[in-house]
Amino acid sequence: MTQAELRLCSLLLQEHFGEIVEKVGNSLLRTGPRPLRLLVGDTGLLPDQVKKALCVLIQHNLVRYEVQPRGSVEYEARSERILRILRYPRYIYTAKTLYGDPGELLVEELLLHGHLSMSCAVARVADRLTETMEDGKTMDYSEVSSTFVRLADTHFIQRCPMVPESPRSAKAPPPPAPALAIAEKDMYAVPRLSLVGKGKRRHSCDEEEEGEHKAKRQKQEGGTSETPPDDGIYWQVNLERFHQHFRDQALVSAVASRMDQTSSEVVRTMLRMSEVTTASGASHTQPLSSNEIFRSLPAGYNIGKQVLDQYLALLADDPLEFVGKSGDSGGGTYTVKVTWGPRASWAPPSPLQNPSLIPLLLHRFGSRCARIFRLLLRKKHLEQKQVEDFAMIPAKEAKDMLYRMLSENLVSLQEIPKTPDHAPSRTFYLYTVNVMAAARMLLHRCYKSVANLMERRQHEMRENKRLLEKSQRVEAILASMQATGAEAAQLHEVEEMITGPERQQLETLKRNVNKIDASENQVDETIFVLESFIESTMKKP
Repeated sequence: MTQAELRLCSLLLQEHFGEIVEKVGNSLLRTGPRPLRLLVGDTGLLPDQVKKALCVLIQHNLVRYEVQPRGSVEYEARSERILRILRYPRYIYTAKTLYGDPGELLVEELLLHGHLSMSCAVARVADRLTETMEDGKTMDYSEVSSTFVRLADTHFIQRCPMVPESPRSAKAPPPPAPALAIAEKDMYAVPRLSLVGKGKRRHSCDEEEEGEHKAKRQKQEGGTSETPPDDGIYWQVNLERFHQHFRDQALVSAVASRMDQTSSEVVRTMLRMSEVTTASGASHTQPLSSNEIFRSLPAGYNIGKQVLDQYLALLADDPLEFVGKSGDSGGGTYTVKVTWGPRASWAPPSPLQNPSLIPLLLHRFGSRCARIFRLLLRKKHLEQKQVEDFAMIPAKEAKDMLYRMLSENLVSLQEIPKTPDHAPSRTFYLYTVNVMAAARMLLHRCYKSVANLMERRQHEMRENKRLLEKSQRVEAILASMQATGAEAAQLHEVEEMITGPERQQLETLKRNVNKIDASENQVDETIFVLESFIESTMKKP
């Protein structure tokens, strides 16, 4: 694990969970798997604090545990899962795009709490949606639960592993830690619940006090609250399914830019038909017949069967091979190739040619270095004299730029001797792009960039802490006065507690923080491209 990854993980843990959880997580990231005893000694925290921090990290799937042969339990941080916290806004926005406000809030609640039962998630989301509605309107549980079922059917959420039920003798001691497991067929099975009810608004102070007294009386009388029907069945967000969706969107965009909108809609239909049946690491989708694709096309595309066959043949014959033909039954069976790597059918030769990455080279090395880099990507291997001629750059400058990129591990030098003695005068020296090393270097820089952005945002918030607290107090006073029906003059008087320069300062702060947030999301898109490329390249063909 690089220092940039470690720094970014620490910042993410501190921002979302606080200093104690960050301290425990940072210790596990630095030292690897450790038992509780060593973890307490390394962090200097109380055992109870470390236990609670581990509970939080395990709840959010950021730490895994394993029982050792001697009976001790070791905890290990999942750095790749911690880095996914950076992508949470993108997951939530995708859920909103696909399933509307209920889908957005369901995914947000599951990410916020790590995992929840269906009944609890539906109730929380219904209450939140009711708060945003007009007076007298409420959100029905059935509408939210139907969205929950749709999310599970499309595998965007999945059930958490459970402790398997097995007969245990009374004399056998319990295991040091439970072994969790779940069958694949049960991973997306939604329990049959009849959730009846509507969302509730926040109570006033009098109603809250009345509710507290009622709860106390119930406790004194020995009453207990009802156990939910799905108690013990918890759900979590399936991040790999979201990544598959991002990859599919990139593929559809690639088809649209190379061909036309109708071709991209044909590919989108094929991906939608096989989105649940295709494994996340598969190189292509399940075979689909031409007749099945024709029946599943959106209603707005009034194209005939013969025209569809022509589009499929065009996609299959394209040099990039977006679609492959795997048989002739049913009018022909077709698959979409979704591998992302050097063997990718639709992706560029590497993510280094992505338009969003070339500016990195322009900024760091200049336009002429970027020209040489693109030239080496296209020509694969070139001598220094060939680089000078093709790039039309003077020999001295070309040599200096090649050595600068060589020192940064962006390009590599390959020796091809004419004789066994490797004499320099009888050896070809060819420059080439070390694609994997360059991708890792760019990924490392992206991690550093996100960490710098997060630290800059924290600095901006610290510098304006007093002003932000004052603004929050004024907003709270205005809200309470509006609830009691205060006059406009009184409200205006409270609003004037914040002066003109302070309002301008708040607007500048808000604008700067929004820019930083947008920059984080843009860098994360580049991180996704690079991580997907490296992961696909590392897999054996």
